[in-house]
Amino acid sequence: MLEADARERVIVALDCDRARALELADALSGHAAWLKVGMTLFYAEGPTIVRELRERGFKVFLDLKLHDIPHQVHGAARAAALTGADLITIHGLGAGAMMAAAREGVEEAAEGGERARVIAVTVLTSMDQQALSDIGVELPVADEADRLARLARENGIDGVVCSPHEAARMRELLGEDALVVTPGVRPAGAALGDQSRVATPAEALAHGASHIVVGRPITGADDPVAACDAIVAELVRDA
Repeated sequence: MLEADARERVIVALDCDRARALELADALSGHAAWLKVGMTLFYAEGPTIVRELRERGFKVFLDLKLHDIPHQVHGAARAAALTGADLITIHGLGAGAMMAAAREGVEEAAEGGERARVIAVTVLTSMDQQALSDIGVELPVADEADRLARLARENGIDGVVCSPHEAARMRELLGEDALVVTPGVRPAGAALGDQSRVATPAEALAHGASHIVVGRPITGADDPVAACDAIVAELVRDA
């Protein structure tokens, strides 16, 4: 894999405040192509933070995990796309009509141009079998992820968010063009934090991921740029 291709596969998660997010963005310019804005940062700063990151040349993954009635998700997906976000998440558990509404919302925002992509969360990487059972889902984790991925595909969604452990199956189910985005990625030796189902960056891509999301191993490192470059180098070497 070429270095430029490897950089396109890594999404750096900015789970911090605005000042730190912009500091990291400025440092990572030329080293990372994608940044992730999650709920903590977006709820604090609103659409402005997406625009500021886009102005710095980054693609933005807006990870709000939309989950509501179809009418609300249609409007929320449209508004999220209008911020300039390139990739938006919804919850697969919202069911088919909600997912179709999200697709309609981003298409409406695009006005016939290139639209934001929408991916559905299957099973959060912090959840294990006991956590699923606690909310009344008795299917094995892999089967639940399969079920929600099929539903997403049937309703025009561009791919899924899943753990690296489900990536190979998602690729098989959804085909080569689907986005398969995997959080729960930790370089060898990194702390697991609150993630239960993890893999190294190279393992995630080998299993079928199109993109990997890496947060604290980069943003919490003494030298975030060196940490990001090390992950890219691993992908070039091993993917």
